[in-house]
Amino acid sequence: MENSKIMNDTNDKAVIKWVTVIAVVIPVVVAVLLFMPTKLDLANEWVYFLPHLNAVINSAATLALLAGLFFIKSGNIQLHRTAMTTAFALGAIFLVSYVIYHAAAESTSFGGEGLIKSVYYFVLLTHILLAAVALFPILLAYYYGYTDQRVKHKKIVRYAYPIWLYVTITGVIVYLMISPYYSF
Repeated sequence: MENSKIMNDTNDKAVIKWVTVIAVVIPVVVAVLLFMPTKLDLANEWVYFLPHLNAVINSAATLALLAGLFFIKSGNIQLHRTAMTTAFALGAIFLVSYVIYHAAAESTSFGGEGLIKSVYYFVLLTHILLAAVALFPILLAYYYGYTDQRVKHKKIVRYAYPIWLYVTITGVIVYLMISPYYSF
């Protein structure tokens, strides 16, 4: 029993190192892509569909997260795992789509005025900040859930879940607020 715990702790340390690297590298890469002076030529026209797709992906991820919460509260661990794996996969697809779009297309400026502009920038800023820090606890929570380390999983999910849910919901809100200003 003791040997199993030592192996588990060693595996956890290695995974935490990888999760840390991934959680730092991805936001840095996204920031670089957002502020690149020259965008990549990816046969430009098709990439303008991606923000719409990203909103659908974020909506589906939100539903998967809510289903995951419902299933775990109902005691259905298998459906909880399925829902959370679905949310995780949707998040990965979203990230790839988001990176492709921002590598190829200029950012769209918000055109609203007055109070709505302040609301938009507040939602956008909190969305960006929480998206940047969300990856570490999400990856760790997923790992602990996948490896059935329930105590550690529950401890980190207290933080990871509400942040992840907020990021998916505000991603859709930001899209809905800025979509009238897309130039395509």
